[in-house]
Amino acid sequence: MIDAVVNKPNRILERQQVIQHSHKPVYYRLPRSRLYLGTYYSLFTLGMFGTTYGIYSLAFGKPAANE
Repeated sequence: MIDAVVNKPNRILERQQVIQHSHKPVYYRLPRSRLYLGTYYSLFTLGMFGTTYGIYSLAFGKPAANE
């Protein structure tokens, strides 16, 4: 039952050779790296827009409403 988890073939050398023989940039060599980087860049951009909006709101504020 636990044999399928314990007795797995060692594929480290195969994966290492694939990664080392690739001509892509280092950050694009792993299988899902485009997905991870795209998600990171999207969240970073969203965070920077939020920070910029917050700083702008603090600096200039809202005009007072005439009541």
